[in-house]
Amino acid sequence: MATFGTLSDRLTETFRNLRTKGKLTPADVDGTVREIRRALLDADVALTVVKDFTAKVRERALGDEVNRALNPAQQVVQIVNEELVAILGGQQRRLEFAKNPPTVIMLAGLQGSGKTTFAGKLAKRLEKDGHTPLLVACDLQRPNAVNQLQVVAERAGAAIFAPEPGNGVGDPVAVARAGVETARRQQHDVVIIDTAGRLGVDAELMKQAADIRTATRPDEVLFVIDAMIGQDAVNTAKAFQDGVDFTGVVLSKLDGDARGGAALSVASVTGRPIIFASTGEGLDDLEPFHPDRMASRILDLGDILTLIEQAQQTFDEEEARKVADKIATEQFTLEDFLEQMQQFKKMGSMKKMLGMLPGMGQMKQQIDDFDEREIDRTEAIIRSMTPGERRNPKVLNGSRRLRIARGSGMTVTDVNQLVQRFDQAAKMMKTVARGGVPNVPGMGPMGGKPGASAKRGGGKNSKKKSGSRSGNPAKRAAENAGVAASEATGSGFGLGAGRDMPSEADLAELQKMLGKG
Repeated sequence: MATFGTLSDRLTETFRNLRTKGKLTPADVDGTVREIRRALLDADVALTVVKDFTAKVRERALGDEVNRALNPAQQVVQIVNEELVAILGGQQRRLEFAKNPPTVIMLAGLQGSGKTTFAGKLAKRLEKDGHTPLLVACDLQRPNAVNQLQVVAERAGAAIFAPEPGNGVGDPVAVARAGVETARRQQHDVVIIDTAGRLGVDAELMKQAADIRTATRPDEVLFVIDAMIGQDAVNTAKAFQDGVDFTGVVLSKLDGDARGGAALSVASVTGRPIIFASTGEGLDDLEPFHPDRMASRILDLGDILTLIEQAQQTFDEEEARKVADKIATEQFTLEDFLEQMQQFKKMGSMKKMLGMLPGMGQMKQQIDDFDEREIDRTEAIIRSMTPGERRNPKVLNGSRRLRIARGSGMTVTDVNQLVQRFDQAAKMMKTVARGGVPNVPGMGPMGGKPGASAKRGGGKNSKKKSGSRSGNPAKRAAENAGVAASEATGSGFGLGAGRDMPSEADLAELQKMLGKG
């Protein structure tokens, strides 16, 4: 299930009904606010947060900023977006590092909230940024907690300080103090202290956490909370705030939260910002929490900035330039295609990336059905080819294709389909490189003027694109408006203005290009 899936669906449906109205009346605003309130309560958002949120939205929606707007419905969506950003924390908050290393980061939270896994994720992220973190095992109560942290540290490639075996043996306060001194001696600039949790809030847990905080004087105290527990997270957060106090919040298991109650409540109730969000089980599945981007995801407006950042981290600019030159000179081969597929795999899940595109909330089923293993199957077929065959697929006769199929565990049909799709993709890329408009199979010309294909292809398409002949005046006006919009030369991203959102056919075509159709 997608993050905030249920809430996003409810809000999208509410705004879809609103967009049909040219002018908003107080009754329309009240009805919209009522639906928003129901959606938030169903998402298990804290009642106080819901009341404040809906009151602000109603006040602004009935104000002059909506009445004077050219499109009142869009203005209401903008208001809801801004208020969502506000309850999510307003601005992004980064980790604050000490002027004199080491920076001490203490983790707190209930048992099972994901503290130990997050410690490994944070260590790996800090190492990428040039830091040298040291993990300190202070969870000496839970069985095998120390061993788990050692495994996580090994996977993350981080150093660990674990002098005590745990399982009820050792003094966590003494270990924490010794860990900070060890980091200072060995010149680790960041110390991450993994503390013990309990199944529920109790005095012993709070006293131990408070003692560790007093002994180490951490620069950051991060409260790790399970995003799936909903509104109950608020009560836990309040208890920890009173007992230990913390400087920031980490939302774990956010990929499994279809409602969003914890995320939308904890920042407002505690007054502490959400710094990180854990979105998967892998050590790389950790994102800085951006309130504005998260609000856009909830409203199905996409998160293009995160996609761009992931691409910048993954793709090599020099390699991208070489590939572009090869496409322009018609030298793009299956070897280059394989390299590009590997780059995409480094970016993470294709489903996640598709989910960050605007408007994809309406296509959840198609995204869920998208089989990511097709990328591996396509890679297996290409790897079963010789270097000469990858550079020149035209030499692939029947016997060679049979050998490739057997070597990759696929069929000859699969090999044939891959070669055909590669030829089509190569033609599209050549067309784009020359400044033309690609004709995608099943989609038609991308971003081109309606008359362009008609001049080459004949009269049928030109008749269809000339305008609607519907007997329904409203339908005819809407269709003609769509034709007029598609006549634009293109947007800033190089695509036609009339193709903002991929269709089901587009996703199917993408599936075909990556693997079996």
